[in-house]
Amino acid sequence: MTSYSRVDKRGEVKGRKPGRIVGAAVLVVAIGLVAVWFTVVRGGQTATGSAAVFVAKRGPLVVSVLEAGVLKAKNPAIIRSSLPRRATIISIVPEGTRVAEGDLLVELDASELIDHLVDHEIMTNNAEAAWINAREALLITKSQAQSSVDLAELRYQFAALDLEKYTGAGGQYETDLAAAEGKIKLAEEEMKKAGDYLAWSQRLFDQRYLSNTQLQTDKLALHKAKLTHALATNDLYLLKEYTHRQRLAQLTSDVDQAARALGRAKARARANTAQMEAYLLAREQAYRNELARLARLENEIANSKLYAPTDGMVVYATSIGGDPFHDDRQPLADGVEVWERQELIHLSRSASTIAEVDVHEVSLQKVRVGLPVIVAVDALPGREIMGTVTRIAPLANSQRMWMNPQLKVYKTEIALDTDDPALRSGMNCKAQIIVEQYGDTVCVPVQAVLRVGGQPTVYVLRNGNIEERKVEIGLDDNSMVRIARGVSEGEAVLLTPPAQAGVLEPGSKLAAIRGAERNL
Repeated sequence: MTSYSRVDKRGEVKGRKPGRIVGAAVLVVAIGLVAVWFTVVRGGQTATGSAAVFVAKRGPLVVSVLEAGVLKAKNPAIIRSSLPRRATIISIVPEGTRVAEGDLLVELDASELIDHLVDHEIMTNNAEAAWINAREALLITKSQAQSSVDLAELRYQFAALDLEKYTGAGGQYETDLAAAEGKIKLAEEEMKKAGDYLAWSQRLFDQRYLSNTQLQTDKLALHKAKLTHALATNDLYLLKEYTHRQRLAQLTSDVDQAARALGRAKARARANTAQMEAYLLAREQAYRNELARLARLENEIANSKLYAPTDGMVVYATSIGGDPFHDDRQPLADGVEVWERQELIHLSRSASTIAEVDVHEVSLQKVRVGLPVIVAVDALPGREIMGTVTRIAPLANSQRMWMNPQLKVYKTEIALDTDDPALRSGMNCKAQIIVEQYGDTVCVPVQAVLRVGGQPTVYVLRNGNIEERKVEIGLDDNSMVRIARGVSEGEAVLLTPPAQAGVLEPGSKLAAIRGAERNL
């Protein structure tokens, strides 16, 4: 394994709150540079007598990023509160305990849930009874609807048969018509017969062989026969012109009404059935909803007891690092209230640990996966542990941004090269990420490099003259910057530009110095 030297004290040191440390570091640098400005530029004594210079030197330069973090178990099993509401801890296994799979870790107060369970059981039973009642009511409705349709169909068939019986061949109308015509014929025969009898009676009466009474009787019989014939003829007329038409209209109307009644019966049957089916569906859905609520409540009660999913050592989540949303929470203990999905316990599956640090966005471009890291654990003073950057979060830590929108840090995981049991989750550490290590390079102070016209520029003191020189720079350790091209070892560079150097670009270090000077 390659040996890396420790970064000297000039490296930037960031604590657990990168935002504040960076701010403090910037303030210190600004004050120092202002002091240099007042001391050197405004009459301070230097080697040149007029400007502070630095002789470019060649030597080793280690570029690193120092961040504070915490040790965590590698791939731990995270135990969270599964209750959808705040709950109080009744009992919790002591921190540091080694547990086996299936051991009880945490029991939360579920007394309120148990009370709700009784109420939901009653509601579920009522919903089930309503569902069964709706199901039977649907069967009754379907039976009644079928009976109504069958009766309407029967009435329609009877009406159609009555119409067919009246109008069909050999039907009632033809029978009545034949009877009426037969009566007329009989009346005609009777009238002819009565006329013949009267003619013979008249002859006999004229010859005094028949009495007048007998003659009058025969005359009455003829008159009666004529009257019967007239009535029969009139009956035939009434039958054809009125009775038949009236009867036909009545029977046709009966068929139409029966057909409409059948349609209404079928529509009513469909409507009643659909209504009862919808009611049944609603009752069934209500019952299933109550069952789901009951099952969910039973599941919540079951989730009030949290068991170990695997063997491991118990580490409280509050010991590893606070949640920025709830920094004022108490350490986990009996009687402490926890919220939904709150991390309670980290259960380490193995002895392997990782370091997790927050890299400030200023240093993000320097850090990449695979870089070597020197980790110093606060609990193990004087000991250094080698590691490697394995993961850099693609997005800034949203929880930190919630606390301070101006602070953007990226969670970075570091795999350690040892499984020493002395390393435990929750220990504070400092990670020195080795970005680059030069064994022999030319470097100058970072304040000696300005950007003029968009290019890095230094001012070299040569033979008593100040020479503006464009340079190619490399990485810096926030104190010294590597000069890849443009300045040689032993050349003197100004720490501050000459007064005639031109307009300084916003953001340059000297511009910051002069801005601070004006504010004094």
